[in-house]
Amino acid sequence: MTILDACEWLQSTALATWVQESAYGFPIVVAVHLLGLIFSVGTLLWVDVRMLGLGLRELRVSEVYRGLAPWFLVGFVAMLASGATLFTAYATSAYSNAYFRIKLVALLLAGANALVFHFITQKQSAQWDDAPHPPLAVRTAGLASVILWATVILAGRMMSYTMFSGPSGP
Repeated sequence: MTILDACEWLQSTALATWVQESAYGFPIVVAVHLLGLIFSVGTLLWVDVRMLGLGLRELRVSEVYRGLAPWFLVGFVAMLASGATLFTAYATSAYSNAYFRIKLVALLLAGANALVFHFITQKQSAQWDDAPHPPLAVRTAGLASVILWATVILAGRMMSYTMFSGPSGP
């Protein structure tokens, strides 16, 4: 079975049919996706702003992170579940779309950035957690997060304009 065969199978499921053909399936899933985006990336941005040393300097990075983590984690789960549902409904169109591939690469890089930060950079947090301007590695992780999530959002938006008519992207 090829990837395209798997995409065709996904599109034939009851979930895909519900999203594609019901009056409320697509709008509900997109609304959940956008709310997940707001809660995940919207709150994560504040952590990145603190990591960059651009705001919330009176708070420790760990305080900002701990305070917002429940919000961005719940948002991320909602965004991931709704995104997977949307992919199920339009898998073959997404598979051949260049912006979808850009979005997936940016998502994987954002995840790798978070893992590197948590398992490597954050180990020395006792030395920089309360610094108004964290060290370069922390600021780099924050900047990478902002850039990668902006790429995910922009590529996702471009998918809407290119998946259903015209060329398949850049």
